[in-house]
Amino acid sequence: MTWGDHDAARGLDDLRAAVMGALGLRPQPAGVPAWLLLSEAVVGDGPGAGGGYDDSGRAASSEDSAAERSRLIALVELARDGDAEAFGQLYDHYQPSVYRFLYYRTRSQTLAEDLTSETFLRALRNMSGFRWQGRDFGAWLMTIARNLCTDHFKASRTRLELTTDDMGVHDDATEGPEGAVLAGLTNEVLLGGLRRLSEEQRDCLIMRFLQGLSIAETAEILGRSEGAVKQLQLRGVRNLAKLVPAGWRDE
Repeated sequence: MTWGDHDAARGLDDLRAAVMGALGLRPQPAGVPAWLLLSEAVVGDGPGAGGGYDDSGRAASSEDSAAERSRLIALVELARDGDAEAFGQLYDHYQPSVYRFLYYRTRSQTLAEDLTSETFLRALRNMSGFRWQGRDFGAWLMTIARNLCTDHFKASRTRLELTTDDMGVHDDATEGPEGAVLAGLTNEVLLGGLRRLSEEQRDCLIMRFLQGLSIAETAEILGRSEGAVKQLQLRGVRNLAKLVPAGWRDE
């Protein structure tokens, strides 16, 4: 998997199933990967508390081969020395993921495009100062994007309207109460609920579900420990479930 090929539709389906699990309608959602299941077993770090599970293989920055990883590292080094063509190749590789995060964060195509451009412009200006020190280049870009987004909303104090015209709706209704909840938990409801979470919980769920980033990657971007990210994910989905209209909940 690369930074640009995560299936956002699948991510929304996973988030929908996780919310249903938090509502008690599907404690073990069929087809949802173990790394996304919401249970206390996933939160802890010690034996018997989920410390043994590992989602690093799903890391969105993981490349298909050692050669590809080496190629990206070489491109970063060339870009640090002022090679414009190398930076252009890095842009092509990472732009889809950066844009996706900003689009889900802002719910505005125009604003996401503007902030994506500003992210790479700022990265270009600071390439000479980039230091690996265990950092992933894609995570560095995402940190820049997240900071720009936060600064934008702080400065403008605006609340953009939720639009889902180009997202499609996943109703997938089946018979019974579970099907009724599935029918109600459209992308519009899920994405609208994300806007009402705290900034950290919202960003965590976007990165984990809609971008497919690993816990380690998400922790690096948010500047939190991996244990804290697990807690953020758990609380975020539980709080998202609380925003589901009362009539859809399992009483």
